[in-house]
Amino acid sequence: MTTGLLFVCLGNICRSPLAEGVFLHQAAERGVLDCFDVDSCGIGGWHAGSPPDTRAAAVAKRHKVRLPSIARQVDPATDFDRFDLLLAMDTSNQDALLELGAPAERVCLMRSYDPTLTSADDNDLDVPDPYYGGPKGFDLVYEMLERACAGLLDELTET
Repeated sequence: MTTGLLFVCLGNICRSPLAEGVFLHQAAERGVLDCFDVDSCGIGGWHAGSPPDTRAAAVAKRHKVRLPSIARQVDPATDFDRFDLLLAMDTSNQDALLELGAPAERVCLMRSYDPTLTSADDNDLDVPDPYYGGPKGFDLVYEMLERACAGLLDELTET
């Protein structure tokens, strides 16, 4: 049986495709890739059909991470049944998923899985949107997602 994971951001060209790629890369390195059904999407459909942002692709390439998805908008009719966890990149995305009818018990903030965060960090679990900034923002997002994906994998593969 596989665990379905859907990484969600605003437009599905920066944060969520990076999260998807990092998670797939780490799962493959651990030999557990076949345990997961993984995808990413955006709350909005502005970029549907587009590849990841070139800056997201560049940071992924530097880390030898492949970004397999093409942008798409969340589909409540199928996604909320297919995926066990809906991993929102920020509280705005989390709220939007809940407004669309996502089961609250399956909607989580991505950074809540970062094992380096303490309870004092609980008010700042957003992965910032790097879209309007430069490449350094994508590096920061990559580092956040690398830690959060590792923590998520640790939690999902505990026996």
